[in-house]
Amino acid sequence: MAKDGTHPEDGPTAPEPPAGGGSASAGPAEDAPRSGERQRKRRLISPISVHILAINMLALSILVAGVLYLGDYRQSLIRAELSALRTQAQLFAVALAEGAMHLDQSSEQQVATNIRNQMLRRLVEATGTRARLFNRAGELAADSRYFGKTRQAVEVEQLPPPGTGEGGTADAVFDIYDRLTRWLPGTLPLSHYREIPEPSAADYPEVMSALMGDDSRIVRAYSQDSMMLSVAVPVQRYKRILGALMLTKPSASIDNALLDVRLDILKIFGVAIAITTFLSIYLARTIARPVKRLAAAADRVRRDHSREEEIPDFTTRNDEIGDLSHALRGMTAALWTRMDAIERFAADVAHEIKNPLTSLRSAVETAARIKDIDQQRKLMSIIQDDVGRLDRLISDISDASRLDAELSRSHREPVDLAGMLSTLADVHATTAADGGPKLVLEIMDGEKLSVQGMEGRLVQVFRNLIANAVTFSPPGGAIRITASRDRKAAVVTIDDEGPGIPPGKEEAIFQRFYTERPQGEKFGTHSGLGLSISQQIVDAHDGTIRASNRLGADGKVLGARFTVTLPAA
Repeated sequence: MAKDGTHPEDGPTAPEPPAGGGSASAGPAEDAPRSGERQRKRRLISPISVHILAINMLALSILVAGVLYLGDYRQSLIRAELSALRTQAQLFAVALAEGAMHLDQSSEQQVATNIRNQMLRRLVEATGTRARLFNRAGELAADSRYFGKTRQAVEVEQLPPPGTGEGGTADAVFDIYDRLTRWLPGTLPLSHYREIPEPSAADYPEVMSALMGDDSRIVRAYSQDSMMLSVAVPVQRYKRILGALMLTKPSASIDNALLDVRLDILKIFGVAIAITTFLSIYLARTIARPVKRLAAAADRVRRDHSREEEIPDFTTRNDEIGDLSHALRGMTAALWTRMDAIERFAADVAHEIKNPLTSLRSAVETAARIKDIDQQRKLMSIIQDDVGRLDRLISDISDASRLDAELSRSHREPVDLAGMLSTLADVHATTAADGGPKLVLEIMDGEKLSVQGMEGRLVQVFRNLIANAVTFSPPGGAIRITASRDRKAAVVTIDDEGPGIPPGKEEAIFQRFYTERPQGEKFGTHSGLGLSISQQIVDAHDGTIRASNRLGADGKVLGARFTVTLPAA
């Protein structure tokens, strides 16, 4: 016997849910997507985000490291060149002090005028530097670029490396590179070096410092792309300062070294660009293409309405693309399942409505031809029964069709199952017919039976189950409701003393419009939607509902048992 759970009074008088549309669950077919649900890993950072971040940081790190390395390398070259220039200046100063001394009329030690220029030229000839000697008064006494007493200077200008010309691509690239490096942190502006026709010690701070007995060094900007290194040391004999020696040298060697480093950086930059391009193509193949395939497949499914079009399967990928593919495939399967359910529901509705309509039409046609008053009364009674059956059927169909929409929109809140079942038991005791089955409620002491859900719909579930038990229970029988807690779930069982469930029909009784009547019950009393609606509501609450028979020690069926399991709050 089937348990449809629709009480005769539940048809027109049952409270109607908010308007909406949807179909009821249809058993195992609709549970398939849930059983194959993919367990997604909780990640703090997305794998794709990690890949993109790593690639961008790799290219940026290569470029930044190269630029920072160039800055440190440039400063180290300058320090090394200044140190070498200072050492040369100290050696030259000692040589001048020891080899070019004489006593004048005032008995003051001074650098010999006749040999100072020759010594300066000979000392710096192999070094490529320029030497200038200042006396104690701060006047220029000798210059390695002057010949003899004519004080005619020889202008020396650094020639470009062989094979380089003006306006080349490399020069343009290096010029842009130099302009960019000037904006880097740690790059200090330099004072400009200029030639003075009649220089004195006051024109050079490092020379003034050397006349005071201290070594000094200064770096100046010589041109747009080069520097002038300057070192001044005191010329002294027996701790007596005779003058100051100033050595200057263009940064040609430093520029050449920087040029080599720049070429290395350009090579590194080229490698970085190549790697970035390759990895970008790789990312495009691993991300863009699958997404495009998924979008195209979804669009084909939308346009063609054909089940032959499937969403590509990327579920083997352990990233968001795999999750997206699984979600789209699950969504597509759920949509087809829902469409199948809607088609079955429409076919079942048409079949269930056609039966009473056929009976109603036959009765109406017959009543028009029969003149016997008693026969007409019997036909009118049949017509009234069919009309009532149609009314109950349409009410239940309307309730079932709007259930999905209501369950998806409704807000869940804590529901006290113990209080709900106690209220239903009191209502049953008050409204039960004389001689009908009695309801016995057992709630385990100390158990917290609170669940998250919609109280009105849960009330509908237990009302349907109680009404179903009343329908199949014998007069004077007992209906036992037991509520308890099992780990993280609330379990409610409803036992009756009826004939039980036919073998093999434990799942079929939850299908739409499936019904079997107790002996002696009038045809059309039940629509066959009660248990189907109850299962749909329980599934929406992430619970389960099962039907089984209670067996005695001898294997005899003692009655039916319905078990509802809901997640505890």
